[in-house]
Amino acid sequence: MEELEFVIYPDGRVVEKVTGIVGSSCAEVTAALEAQLGVVLSQQTTSEFFAPVVQQSTSAINQATYSDW
Repeated sequence: MEELEFVIYPDGRVVEKVTGIVGSSCAEVTAALEAQLGVVLSQQTTSEFFAPVVQQSTSAINQATYSDW
């Protein structure tokens, strides 16, 4: 489950924490929000950032065998 958490401090600082998004796509998800919030002072990547992205694919092979019995 993708989750974005924001902590807003009294001095105006905002801490953003992203969980549930694997790989660098978290930067794409948060880019628009960060642009609206202001200057990004620092970023820390988590282990999810470096985890390999798993691609799920499904395929079905239909095979029919006919006999002359």
